[in-house]
Amino acid sequence: MNKTSCVISFDFTSRFLPPVYISVFIVGLMANGWGLKSLLQKWRKLKIINVFVLNLGLADILYLLTLPFLMVYHFMGSKWIFGDTFCKIIRFCFNLNLYGSIGFLTCISVYRYLAIVHPVRVMGKLTVTHSVAISIMVWLLVSIQCLPDMFFIKTFGNPTGRCYDSTHQRYVEDYLNYSLGWTLTGFCIPLLITLGCYGHIAIVLWTRKRIDKVQKQRSLTLLLILILLFSVCYIPYHLLKNLNLWVRGLSKQRICYEWFNGVYIAHQISRGLVCLNSVLNPQLRLCGNENISAQLKELLQRARQMSSCSFLSNSGCVPVAQTADRD
Repeated sequence: MNKTSCVISFDFTSRFLPPVYISVFIVGLMANGWGLKSLLQKWRKLKIINVFVLNLGLADILYLLTLPFLMVYHFMGSKWIFGDTFCKIIRFCFNLNLYGSIGFLTCISVYRYLAIVHPVRVMGKLTVTHSVAISIMVWLLVSIQCLPDMFFIKTFGNPTGRCYDSTHQRYVEDYLNYSLGWTLTGFCIPLLITLGCYGHIAIVLWTRKRIDKVQKQRSLTLLLILILLFSVCYIPYHLLKNLNLWVRGLSKQRICYEWFNGVYIAHQISRGLVCLNSVLNPQLRLCGNENISAQLKELLQRARQMSSCSFLSNSGCVPVAQTADRD
């Protein structure tokens, strides 16, 4: 143990996060843009669950639009040039996306639970109007949860300094207390609700033979995506975020261990992983929308046809779309 100074590899962040942000920005913007376009094209036929999926996409787009500023920030060696207010807005958008996504995933889980386990009781009682009202409530609750974060110091009055994702070292103990409460209400409780819903759904799907096979397949696929989201994106981030804040508090007291640097690096990796939720969330649209799944299959068929034609220029290939037009 060293009680004088802690050696932390801060340059790891500038090497690791920019490539992640670039990849997530490109893939996420394309996937969410295409998914939202497909939903909005059939707005009048929007189903209850698709309202939650639509809000999930809007939360992703909101966050993705902030990534170019974070890329500039890290490319400049963690030098923030856009001002304190915009730094807080950027961090607010990240938190709004993170906890908004968790909230809407929880709503989707509850809806699936009611539709599969209690279909008779909820028949005709759940409407699009209800789902819109619930979505507004989710946005309000998440905004209230994220609002206190705006009052913590983010740049410490330095116009070309860091833009903290939490706060300055001086206030790290207070932020840890806030973060623990935030984790409980914004993550742990929704996680327990989601696990409870899908645990019961899994039992019902396993025991009831009358349930349609297509519905079984969609529900199980959605369950796998949610498990992936929580296991890869959300659980590591919340565990390592709070552990890193605790370590910073110890470092402030000049209490240091060699593994502190490992905690910092693991936390930065979890920050990169949590961004992937904006890429994985669009997969939920494929599970709940037959039309999007059909469009995706058609796009894949066209891509295969065009790639085969590029290799066989004299084979007289006819694109799939033209064949369909002729029919």
